[in-house]
Amino acid sequence: MRKISVFKKLFLIGRPAAGKSEIIDYLKKVSPEERELKFHIGNFRELDDFPVIWSWFEEDAILSEMSKPRLHTDFKGYFKYEYLWNVLIKKLELDYKKSSVESGTNTYIIEFSRGSEHGGFREASSQFSKAILDEAAVLYINVSFEESMRKNRKRYNPKKPYSILEHSLPDKKLEKLYKDSDWEEFSSGDPDYLSVNNVRLPYVVFENNDDITTEGGAILGERLKTVLGRLWDLYK
Repeated sequence: MRKISVFKKLFLIGRPAAGKSEIIDYLKKVSPEERELKFHIGNFRELDDFPVIWSWFEEDAILSEMSKPRLHTDFKGYFKYEYLWNVLIKKLELDYKKSSVESGTNTYIIEFSRGSEHGGFREASSQFSKAILDEAAVLYINVSFEESMRKNRKRYNPKKPYSILEHSLPDKKLEKLYKDSDWEEFSSGDPDYLSVNNVRLPYVVFENNDDITTEGGAILGERLKTVLGRLWDLYK
């Protein structure tokens, strides 16, 4: 039987609009054979906390229309309770546990963004159990806050605010929630591994301040191949 050489779990993290969803979109369009050979990604399932956040916004809007108390957010769209950020992580893990019984999925790509204002990547990562951290790796998409804001503005589609690829945040909200990032501090202890709940997670950084993810195509494929190749060497 042919040996499958793929990541079992890949955390795809970075600032909003850094290019995470664009990378997933690119991987969806690559043939399974090429995806496994070049990127060590098998038949994959993506887990993203944005749909949960959007469902909370919708529920609160409905409750307001019914003159009932909002459950998750205030009228400005901020979470009422900081612990809800960790609820999102628990939801991602629950989704993984439910979907991991399905046949045909070799790789899980788990996507989220976090800013220091609501705990950062260290706090979010600490909410995952050892069961999901084992056999996982991390791909961090690195952009400056200014680039995050530029892309966030550019991708906004008022007709599809619920879209993975076209949702956006107001500038003021983006600045409050995501301007400060703990990534550099979180990853400073080791150039190759993060320490989370006594698990060593291999990680690499995908530099995207030049925004090659918007165009996609061969340039994105080559950089992704190089970066994931380094990650695979650490992972295997």
